[in-house]
Amino acid sequence: MGQRRPRLTPAQTGLLEETPWIPAAAAPCDSARVPPSHSPCPFRLVMKSLANEFFLTMENGARAHQKAHASEYTLLANGIRDETDTSGQIRLIEQMIVARVDALVLAPADSKALVPVVKKAVDAGILVVNIDNRLDPEALKEKGLNVPFVGPDNHKGARLVGDYVARSLKPGDAIGIIEGIPTTTNAQQRTAGFREAATAAKLRIVSVQSGEWEIDKGNKVAAAMLRAQPDIKALLCGNDNMAIGAVSAVRAAGKTGRVLIGGYDDIAAIKAMLADGRVTATANQHAGQQAVYGIQTALKALAAKTPQAQLGGVIETPVNLVTRS
Repeated sequence: MGQRRPRLTPAQTGLLEETPWIPAAAAPCDSARVPPSHSPCPFRLVMKSLANEFFLTMENGARAHQKAHASEYTLLANGIRDETDTSGQIRLIEQMIVARVDALVLAPADSKALVPVVKKAVDAGILVVNIDNRLDPEALKEKGLNVPFVGPDNHKGARLVGDYVARSLKPGDAIGIIEGIPTTTNAQQRTAGFREAATAAKLRIVSVQSGEWEIDKGNKVAAAMLRAQPDIKALLCGNDNMAIGAVSAVRAAGKTGRVLIGGYDDIAAIKAMLADGRVTATANQHAGQQAVYGIQTALKALAAKTPQAQLGGVIETPVNLVTRS
């Protein structure tokens, strides 16, 4: 294992302080591409699937921030076809390299597969900040890269959800875990958090399968679990899309109210299900602010002329438990 980078809070880094930014005229982009007039820095936000409400909320938050800071940076935001479209995300970054932007804020579809193209971006002089799903630290180390991760502790968020759901269960009860894409760090961390909560409550994990972050796949996985393991008392889902799919599967199985469901993201579509009890709990990781945190980090680094090689580590952002009450 490589040396772990320090986990820093926003207060320790000063990167996310709620203080006015230095105007662009006083802190121009650290790039030979920026003309003497100190034009706004060109930024690119590359996300995962925009079919996922979470990333639409992320994009809207980023656009609102850019509008309020238009003198500092311009923003082009893109997403991919679906959560597994890793090659599409790589192409977006390659196009961005050709366009010669100053900064890339990236929510990677795959924690390892995106590292080589991130290396290309850094070599081209583009500052890269990682949000949402952490790039694999060992893969970054192999490429000699320092890329800061600005985002929540996914393990912590999942543990909060798992602990809350477990309160309504008893030792020995069977549960299933519907996880995201297994090659993504955030899916791994959420599954680990769910497992930890289940172990602490002495629950039996009878099935762990991937719903690939999507409603339809989450529905199919949940339905299969309920058929194979009819004694399941709860389904812990790695995001709210899969939780929505699980709600439909539980209803179709005639088990509404008898199988508890946990989610993650607190998207708008889950709120009615929380209110009426179809979903027991979810975690809010503040989608509307996640890209903003990454953009703020990039702006600070450019203003301070901090090179990519001196960046790195983890800047932890908030995650909170959300329940019916």
